[in-house]
Amino acid sequence: MPHPVIVRPIRRSDLAAWTPLWDGYNAFYGRSGPTALPEEITRTTWERFFDEGEPVHALVAESGGALLGLVHYLFHRSTTAIGLNCYLQDLFTAEAARGRGVGKALIETVYAQARQAGSPRVYWHTHHTNATAMRLYDQVAEHSGFVVYRKLF
Repeated sequence: MPHPVIVRPIRRSDLAAWTPLWDGYNAFYGRSGPTALPEEITRTTWERFFDEGEPVHALVAESGGALLGLVHYLFHRSTTAIGLNCYLQDLFTAEAARGRGVGKALIETVYAQARQAGSPRVYWHTHHTNATAMRLYDQVAEHSGFVVYRKLF
């Protein structure tokens, strides 16, 4: 019988197991090799998870002592709500764990954290080619119809 999936806050001792998941997430979005994020960004992101003054949070999915997935989210103010909005920024499940409900469990735990914080909504975006993830997202949320624009400097 396989071990149950447990979603929990990240711990400092998770760094070695979190790093391959983080690297896999970034590689999925084309950030590897010559286009990889600078190590300083990874180190800073990691430290933010443990800084109570930062609005950035991390959860991991664990089963049998192995990390299977990660989710990073943050709270921010908005001009359209009194409560803080919750932005689910990063979600990744190890390839071997896909189809086991890990992604859904991570999202549902972010929902619980947002409700606890009094946030009126959780939102995120994904690339239009991420069809596998979008099948899950269509089950747990509604597509807002918004298109993302950005300008990089």
